[in-house]
Amino acid sequence: MAGHSKWHNIKIKKEKTDKARAKVFGKYSREIIVAAREGGGNPDANFRLRSAIDRAKEQGMPADNIQRAIARGAGGGAGENFEEILYEAYAPGGVALLIRAATDNRNRTAADVRSVFNKQGGNLAESGAVSWMFERKGVLEVPKAKIDEDELMLAALEAGAEDVRTEGDVYQVTTAPSDLDKVRQALVAGGIVPTAAELTWLPKNTVEVGGRDAERVLKLMEALDDLDDVQQLYANFDIPEEILQQVG
Repeated sequence: MAGHSKWHNIKIKKEKTDKARAKVFGKYSREIIVAAREGGGNPDANFRLRSAIDRAKEQGMPADNIQRAIARGAGGGAGENFEEILYEAYAPGGVALLIRAATDNRNRTAADVRSVFNKQGGNLAESGAVSWMFERKGVLEVPKAKIDEDELMLAALEAGAEDVRTEGDVYQVTTAPSDLDKVRQALVAGGIVPTAAELTWLPKNTVEVGGRDAERVLKLMEALDDLDDVQQLYANFDIPEEILQQVG
């Protein structure tokens, strides 16, 4: 899970210190709009929407902005124009990369993504060339300080989770996509409250990169993440922590 978790942590740190909150809020607005359009505007009945709202609140997005995004998605109008696209690509060092975008202009988004690769290295791939290296999974995060690993393992497996792993200062509970909300509810009912719960793409295997390639991979991902239409990035890189501190 190195590519997923390490980039996720870098991104969260960047968002928490970024003064240009409008860009961050814009991405969460799109996520909320798409989630509300697909599953309705009630977060109690739409797990994807609730998850998007929780992440937006964590970043300080105002409640009025959240409600407007829900209304746009659930009520149609501008929300209907957004579509989701999953690009597949290779980053420097042979790293596989999935790029999830939400856009109201497919041609513009494709041109922007292609431009980043032209400047930063790597290249877009055909559909299916990269996605087979990843698995669609649910992931919940529980702070290590809140619970013993054996206790969490027992509760998670009884709730239907597939595995519990250690990543930095959190435990990551993985589930089948359809079981994510069921496992989350069971953990909460048992007094274990995850700090994050989302559907993601996890790499089946990782590629270790270092030196110049590690720097190029992180610069590419940051440039892609800066695009307004890009919502999430998933990669199979494994950058050793000491190198990550130097170049990240």
